[in-house]
Amino acid sequence: MAPPYRILHVIDHLGTGGAQEVVCQLIKYRQGRLFEPEVATLYGFGHYWQVLRDCGVPVYSLMPFGFWRAFPIMAPRLLGLMSRRRYDLVHSHLLGANILAPPLAVLRRTVSLTHDQVHDDVRPRSLILRGLDHLAVRLSHHVIAGSDSIRAYVCRVEKAPASKVTVIHNGVDLEQLYPETDPTVREKWRRIWGLPADALVVGGIGRLHYQKNFPLFLEVAAEVSAKFPQAVFVIAGDGPDRASLEELSRKSGLASKIHFLGFVKELRELYLVLDLLLFPSRFEGTPLTVLGALAMGVPVVASRVDGIAETLENDRDALLVDPEDKELFVRQVGRLLADRDYARQLAKTGQDKVRRHYSAEAMVRQVEALYLQLLENKHL
Repeated sequence: MAPPYRILHVIDHLGTGGAQEVVCQLIKYRQGRLFEPEVATLYGFGHYWQVLRDCGVPVYSLMPFGFWRAFPIMAPRLLGLMSRRRYDLVHSHLLGANILAPPLAVLRRTVSLTHDQVHDDVRPRSLILRGLDHLAVRLSHHVIAGSDSIRAYVCRVEKAPASKVTVIHNGVDLEQLYPETDPTVREKWRRIWGLPADALVVGGIGRLHYQKNFPLFLEVAAEVSAKFPQAVFVIAGDGPDRASLEELSRKSGLASKIHFLGFVKELRELYLVLDLLLFPSRFEGTPLTVLGALAMGVPVVASRVDGIAETLENDRDALLVDPEDKELFVRQVGRLLADRDYARQLAKTGQDKVRRHYSAEAMVRQVEALYLQLLENKHL
């Protein structure tokens, strides 16, 4: 083998999500003289389909829809793609791809790398799927863990040797997320979203799903709103819990204070209008949402869990709270809304840390160094 090496990224789908953003970063910041990437999605198209096509890389969809029972069809299609294109390394992302791609890579005698950003709370409950997940880890040549907590799970539960698992935290695209010096831009986006120019805007961003703990976000919003009448709250994202969250906001009397924005394509435009990001997730890897807010100079109150606790220091880079401590969330949000000087100081230290240590380009260089190590070991 000799460069450029042919890399196939396999991912469940190309809808919105952190794993999809990581794949885009790996494409955008690749060293072109060393790597020629392609992408295969198990099913559908989604938001990132065109984003990747615009990067000039081949993108394949194995199925128009996605069901676990379609795996018997996806497997020969993926194997056929691997056989035709003759990749040097297969890099899989998300559960379905992580189960399917490593065994097929073994059949093709291709280097297999699994990217694991899934916390134990969202692992499959099915014993069959868990068994397949464990088998895929054993068949992979190496595993990237998105946080130390995920690495501990892979080593403890899936019995991977420590030497086979490398922690690489996510990074944010600093070319896209840069502060704005023109105040009229902030005013413009507040007008577009119907937000008062003088409001204190608290944002929540993420999939409307159990993991992200938006019911707690609404409870905190109710108490903060009573103390800060000028506060308004925006929720960006979509998901299975949207209808129940909208109903909960109406029942709690917050309907006029809560703005459900749905999917927001360009998060920079949202970060520009925020005075604070409230992120009460129950569990996480290393969330791009939090790192992105800090890169934009937005102060953060977040759960003290997993990759967040590993990368940020409480009362220095952000305010970190146990994920079910509603009263402390209320106090810390109120603290930042009341003391704007402290909020700016906190945001500045968090911004400096993200820009020094958690850029997408730095993350890609770490992944590519691992590619080279695996490929050279195979050659030897």
